[in-house]
Amino acid sequence: MWIHPEEVLLAGALWVSERANPFFILQRRKGHGRGGGLSGLLVGTLDVVLDSSARVAPYRILLQTADSQIYWNVACGSSRKEITEHWDWLESNLLQTISIFDNDEDVTTFVKGKISGIIAEENRLKQGEEQEEDCGKFREAELKMRRLFGMPEEEKLVNYYSCSYWKGRVPRQGWLYLSVNHLCFYSFLLGKEVTLVVQWTEVTQLEKNATLVFPESVRVSTRHTEHFFSMFLNINDTFKLMEQLATIAMRQLLDNEAFAADRSLPKPCKTLKNVSALKRDLDARAKNERYRMMFRLTQEERLDGHTDCTLWTPFAKMHVVGQLFISNNYICFNSREEGLCQLIIPLREVSIVEKADSSSVLPCPVSISTKNKMNFLFANLKDRDFLVQRISDFLQRTPDSSWGDTSPLSLIGHSASSTAPSSLSSGSESVRARHYHPGLPTASHGLLQLYHQDAPEDLGPKAMKEKMKEEAWNIHFSEFGRGVCMYRTSRTREHVLNGIPERLRGELWLLFSGAQNEMATHPGYYGDLVEQAMGLCSLATEEIERDLHRSMPEHRAFQNETGIAALRRVLTAYAHRNPGIGYCQAMNIVTSVLLLYCPEEEAFWLLVALCERMLPDYYNTRVVGALVDQGVFEELTRAFLPLLYEHMQELGVISTISLSWFLTLFLSVMPFDSAVLLVDCFFYEGIKVTFQVALAVLHDNMDALLSCSDEGEAMTILGRYLDNVVNKQTVAPPIPHLHALLTSGDDPPPEIDVFDLIKSSYEKFGSLRSDVIEQMRFKQRLKVIQSLEDTAKRSVVRAMMTESAFSIEELEELYCLFKSKHMTSCYWGSSSSAAERHDPSLPYLEQYRIDPAQFTQLFNALAPWVCGGHTSTLSTRLFRLLDQNKDGLVNFKEFITGLSGMYHGDMTEKLKLLYKLHLPPALCPEEAESALEATHFFTEEEPQGEEVKDGGGDIEEKKEEKVKDYRYYLRMWAKEKEPKTETIKDLPRMNQEQFIDLCKTLYNMFSEDLLEQQLYHSIATVASLLLRIGEVGKKFNNGGRKTDEAAAQAPPTESQREESGESHVCRALADAQLEPVAPDEEIKDDASLSSYSVVSSGSLQCDDIADDTVLIGGQRRGSVLDVDWSITFEQVLASLLTEPPLVDFFEKKRDFQNKMAACKAQRAVERQTSSTSDHELTST
Repeated sequence: MWIHPEEVLLAGALWVSERANPFFILQRRKGHGRGGGLSGLLVGTLDVVLDSSARVAPYRILLQTADSQIYWNVACGSSRKEITEHWDWLESNLLQTISIFDNDEDVTTFVKGKISGIIAEENRLKQGEEQEEDCGKFREAELKMRRLFGMPEEEKLVNYYSCSYWKGRVPRQGWLYLSVNHLCFYSFLLGKEVTLVVQWTEVTQLEKNATLVFPESVRVSTRHTEHFFSMFLNINDTFKLMEQLATIAMRQLLDNEAFAADRSLPKPCKTLKNVSALKRDLDARAKNERYRMMFRLTQEERLDGHTDCTLWTPFAKMHVVGQLFISNNYICFNSREEGLCQLIIPLREVSIVEKADSSSVLPCPVSISTKNKMNFLFANLKDRDFLVQRISDFLQRTPDSSWGDTSPLSLIGHSASSTAPSSLSSGSESVRARHYHPGLPTASHGLLQLYHQDAPEDLGPKAMKEKMKEEAWNIHFSEFGRGVCMYRTSRTREHVLNGIPERLRGELWLLFSGAQNEMATHPGYYGDLVEQAMGLCSLATEEIERDLHRSMPEHRAFQNETGIAALRRVLTAYAHRNPGIGYCQAMNIVTSVLLLYCPEEEAFWLLVALCERMLPDYYNTRVVGALVDQGVFEELTRAFLPLLYEHMQELGVISTISLSWFLTLFLSVMPFDSAVLLVDCFFYEGIKVTFQVALAVLHDNMDALLSCSDEGEAMTILGRYLDNVVNKQTVAPPIPHLHALLTSGDDPPPEIDVFDLIKSSYEKFGSLRSDVIEQMRFKQRLKVIQSLEDTAKRSVVRAMMTESAFSIEELEELYCLFKSKHMTSCYWGSSSSAAERHDPSLPYLEQYRIDPAQFTQLFNALAPWVCGGHTSTLSTRLFRLLDQNKDGLVNFKEFITGLSGMYHGDMTEKLKLLYKLHLPPALCPEEAESALEATHFFTEEEPQGEEVKDGGGDIEEKKEEKVKDYRYYLRMWAKEKEPKTETIKDLPRMNQEQFIDLCKTLYNMFSEDLLEQQLYHSIATVASLLLRIGEVGKKFNNGGRKTDEAAAQAPPTESQREESGESHVCRALADAQLEPVAPDEEIKDDASLSSYSVVSSGSLQCDDIADDTVLIGGQRRGSVLDVDWSITFEQVLASLLTEPPLVDFFEKKRDFQNKMAACKAQRAVERQTSSTSDHELTST
């Protein structure tokens, strides 16, 4: 690459000159390339150990003048090819020009100006924003990474670090390169080179630890090995970046979503040293994720910045120290002391932002007023003017009165003509025709409120206590505010733990979950979604209909159509909004509870908050989130209850019980009135409450569980305990819990007050922190997703064992290779997106699919049939043959079917596959044009003959024939249901052009065989025999039609007759040598030449071609093809069996292991450039 000219005082130190002219010198750094001796080894080692590894390229070009001792570095290169191109350009474009200058200073000035102009032009033409933003030093490190590991330009470096890689017990100092998709390490110490490449999708464990053997280090584990890295300058920063990249990789495995850089990030004021644009992107993502999680905000929210400040709290009459966060739609505050005070102010609620007067007591204050007359005072702001300006900028972008559905989060577009539900007339016929409208009872009330509105007023002690709770909350609202802008303090949490009143439950769930913000910014969205979704039929809607009457059947709200219809609308709307999740069991139970306390639209947005933010990945097809939290729960049990953990692991109970607890938030295992209190705490505190309560349940039953001898006994103890967790303060009549009725027995255990259980969980396990849980979730997510991938692989291998002759080990290797091709296209591009080729709802055999380009790569690497330049054509045809549903993609099952036939089929199967590759549908329309003409020519005559016969009958016979045809159709349709095995008689006939193509394929297939001479003789003999067979068959097939066609067509010319039949085959075979002869291979042995002459010398001339042979159009290489000519597969097989060399060739067992080993080596070589020094290569 051209660089801005830099002064070089010592041109010879550490460098070797390779080329020179009067003005320029091309130099190679010692320690690179051949030779160098001890000094070269030392220089190479220093380059790796010191920071010069990224700065110093192995080649450079210096500008020199005769009278000056100073040299100017004008270009550098990572390879000899690159630097040679620069050298050639200088010699051809500058050398003659500068030779006419008289003054050396003019030469230097001219060259420097020319090089600077080239660099400016290159920068102007660059399209990649990352390259413009990244500093020069970082770009050189990225170029070096691509050179060392053979990565394409699509592979982006995120950051690189100096560290040691432990090879055995010896540390190798070098450089760790962290790219989007790979972890790479390179070391060069005293002639010993170590190269490591690990795909992030292969990482199963990532830990930061310190042991006696390894100092503070990072352990990267894969399925087969472990790698240790230590001696980082900042190990925490490195480990956080590794975590982020591994998380992105796991998301690729889970959803097949490739990494996409965030284009909405603000550009930095100046280029940050050694920080790439991708590193800034990932840092911003991490901050955004923490910000959204802290305040329960939506996925599109982007943190703009944060600053330290104080907030005046009128309820406590004091200033609270904390941080102020500004994003595109919110102003948020969080106190430094956890749980003391939190505040969320949507910009849509802000009316005034003004700078208040500063004083010694209140320096740099800012006052923010909202539309509901609340006022917030922030002080001690460092850059108050800039902060107010940023808030003003965001306020200008915020609509004043209405907020349309412009959120990128919404997957289904909001109709432009639709209006908010409040503006619709309930009496309008158009509204009544909609599935969801404001006139529905559930559009404005929760189901419990509907069923309680006609009940007489209860004046009992429980009802009075409920009213006291409501009054306590009303007092809290008057003091701390009500709605989104409410101060959230430790007092708020106390009220939640004491239970939320039924009348306020829906409102507060909506507030604490963040769903209220989404609903406010998407008016009318739910109604439109219901209209789009209802009436559609899919797998999700079928499962929803099946589970509707299983959702809380004991509650009377779901014993009639009102509750069932509302549940159907909410679940169907969400399945339509998020097809990736669709519907999962347990969603019906949770949604039923939401509908009891909330109107439909609110319940829908609460379900959105649960599935997409609060319980991530819980309700997808593989319940990954629940499995992750199950692993976290096991880890917490081991930390807090170690004795019980060991015993429970022996019984295998934890993994059995916890899944239902987490998926339904205890709603399916605990009486409803008790479980709903846990849901109150969950919406306020998050998932930590679920873990706390689960640990408390185990702790309360520890003694009984330790005495258990089997899993069933432990399950019974826990089930009966949870069945008897009661809420003694509930006002509603008790709802019978079906599981409790079935397991109570004669002597039911004592009742447990749910408030005591919650209090106990906070006292014993309240030290759990959300950030610690997230860290544990990351660790478990790696295990769970990789475990699911292993399960998928085992299922595929087990299914394919009966359908292919490959061994288990071979199938596993093929599956990994097939999947890696799919995953590589996720980040290195493909003709179709990876998401289109991966459908998690399909069986494991069909989930991963590859396109023609990827299939060709695998075919070239693994197929036993090597046909030189014709191999790609053969691969394309096999792809079309295997692609049965014609979607342009091939799944693993289809791929193995084709490969197994080539390796393990008998001679007949191999020949049948080869035969089918030269017939439609393997032939593309262009290739099969003549074949299709011939097929139509043969098949069009038969129906005509039948019609003539039928024409002689009367109408009644026709009716009987129709009835017969109908019954025959039914029988044929029934037969189609039965598995049909294809026989050689089912194969269509092959015309002359297709036969010529088959001969060409065989010719190329034999060209690299050791017995090519004998094979050439054999195929020439077989081709001659088959041509005669085809000619004889033509006379019989066309006997009835020959006379008419001969009269209709002019007789062929003599030259056409000479070009027909076997002479055409001979010419095609003679032209079929697709591999060009290299200059150094012009002299071939006599055997190969003589074998070639057998085919090309016209020895296949056939003299018995009939004079009346009909030849029609279809020019190919200036010849006329005989479309009446055709042969069958049986004839091809019988002819080939007469030649022992051909029989031996097709019956010979091919060594698959060698092909697989070569393929693995090729994958490593693709990432590793050639090096002259001996090196160790480790690739995972």
